[in-house]
Amino acid sequence: MPMRIAGPVIPRSAAFERLFAALRLFAAFAFLAAAAVPALPADPAFPPLTGRVVDAASLLADEARARIAAKLEAHEGKTSDQIVVATVPGLGDLSVEEYANRLFRRWALGAKDKNNGVLLLVAPRERKVRIEVGYGLEGALTDALSKVIITTAIAPRFKQGDFAGGIEAGVDAIAAILTGDAEEWQRRATVRTEESGGLADILVLAALIFVLAIIVVVMLRTTWSGRRAVRYHRTRGGHWIALPGPTDRGGSSGGWLGGGWSAGSSGGGGFSGGGGSSGGGGASGDW
Repeated sequence: MPMRIAGPVIPRSAAFERLFAALRLFAAFAFLAAAAVPALPADPAFPPLTGRVVDAASLLADEARARIAAKLEAHEGKTSDQIVVATVPGLGDLSVEEYANRLFRRWALGAKDKNNGVLLLVAPRERKVRIEVGYGLEGALTDALSKVIITTAIAPRFKQGDFAGGIEAGVDAIAAILTGDAEEWQRRATVRTEESGGLADILVLAALIFVLAIIVVVMLRTTWSGRRAVRYHRTRGGHWIALPGPTDRGGSSGGWLGGGWSAGSSGGGGFSGGGGSSGGGGASGDW
C-alpha cells in the first residue's frame, strides 16, 4: 500500500481568517440581494401593428374604430405625431407599465429622429389603462396631463361601459394637448396637483427611501434572457420597467422580443411605426 506523505501545514493568520469570513459574508449578501430582484416575466403574445387602432380585445364597433382611426390619421398628417390605440385581451404576467413600454418599443411608434409616438393601451380584463409617451413628446404630454386625461376623460366613461366613448375622449384630449390647445387640461392638472400635494410629498419621500435601499442591486444587476440583456428603469411615476440593453451582437436593442423583429416592424396591414422609442413616460389608471 503506497505511503501518503503529508505536505507542510501552512498556518492561517488572523487577517486571512477575517478576509475569508468577509468574502463568505459578501457572497451570501450578493446571493440574497440578487434573489430579491424579481426575474423578468416571460414575454406575452403581443398583437401585430395592423393600423392606428388595434382592437385585439374587440371593444369597438366598426364605425367607432374607423372614426377614431380617421382622427389619428388626420392628426399624424398635420403634426407627424403618431398616436396609436391598442386594446388587448390581457397583460399576462406584466404590469400595465411594462406591457405598454414593451409594446411601444416593439411597434417603434413615432419617427426615429423625433420619438414622437403615443400609445393609448386598454386592458379590460385587468381594468387597466395606460398612456405611454415617446421621449420626444414628454415635455408636451407630461405625466401629470396624461394622468388627468385618464381620470377625467377616459375612466368615467369606462366605468359606464362606454369603451368607444372613453377611448375617443382620450384620443381627442391627447391630440388637443399635442397641438397646443391644452389650457383646460393644464388647469385640471394644476387643481389635481394642489389637492394631492401633501400626500404626494409623503409618497415621494417613502419612494426615495425605498429606492435608496435597493438602488445598488437594481442598477448593477443585469438579467439575461436568452441572448438579450435587460436593464431596469424607474419611471417618474415610481414604476419599475424592464428596458432593452445592448445585445451580444454589437449593441443593438432591435432584437427586444426575439424572432428577428427589428424597429419599425408592423406585423402586417401596411402600417408601421417609424423607429421611435419610449422610456416609460406617461401615466396609468384603472376603472
